[in-house]
Amino acid sequence: MNPHLARVRIFPLKSFDGQDVSEAVVLRSGALAHDREYCLLDADGNFVNAKRFGERLLPIRSEVELGFGEITFDDGGGPRPFHLEQGRDEISEWLSERLGTLVRVARDAENGFPDDTAASGPTLISTASLETVASWFGLGVEEARRRFRANLEIGGVPAFWEDRLLGAPGETVRFRIGDVMLEGVKPCARCAVPSRDSRSGAVTGPGFAKLFADKRRETLPAWAEPRRFDHHYRLAVNTRLDASEAGKILETGDAVDLALE
Repeated sequence: MNPHLARVRIFPLKSFDGQDVSEAVVLRSGALAHDREYCLLDADGNFVNAKRFGERLLPIRSEVELGFGEITFDDGGGPRPFHLEQGRDEISEWLSERLGTLVRVARDAENGFPDDTAASGPTLISTASLETVASWFGLGVEEARRRFRANLEIGGVPAFWEDRLLGAPGETVRFRIGDVMLEGVKPCARCAVPSRDSRSGAVTGPGFAKLFADKRRETLPAWAEPRRFDHHYRLAVNTRLDASEAGKILETGDAVDLALE
């Protein structure tokens, strides 16, 4: 095996399209710079995401130009550019009209808006895992990437290799990618979003979660810690990074080292 960082993907606006980057800087919070830096909140301060607004949100394409601080949306009516910071009110108004509810754009440049605040580092998965899961549902691997939305993708390893990064209950597994030390905390529990087509928002047939869990149970590798799977609708690993890793860079091609005893 040749474990290495094959892909880095960040999601500047939570729940919208991700973008591949060649490298990402680690923040003091353990998050990656610009990952989930912005989010949408409703009038009650709750996240506006694909779990709640799948068929209205997922068809809206987005692309961020980080160097210029701009985001361009396209809901099928042509591209609509905005400045991410100076244009937050305009973005809120434009998206409120399309989502059918009042939303506002919020920002947290240091912590981002992670799904799991106790394991707020980048999520990690292997390319082979995505390929295997895609084959279960007749999807392309890029569609699987878009549905499961992991930050770090590991190449040169077999499917579900990332389960090696999970210790016994209550334990973490330390590993290194390039110069960056990470801890594997737990397998990522999935919500309803992966059952939806990433471009239309339509649900992919009935029983997606059950079929996924059945297949995951059948293919759980020998190196996985079974006690970490109270259910098998889990894929990818949630990580945590110490503040000492702040300022370090994760770069595609970096070697992954598990020999840290």
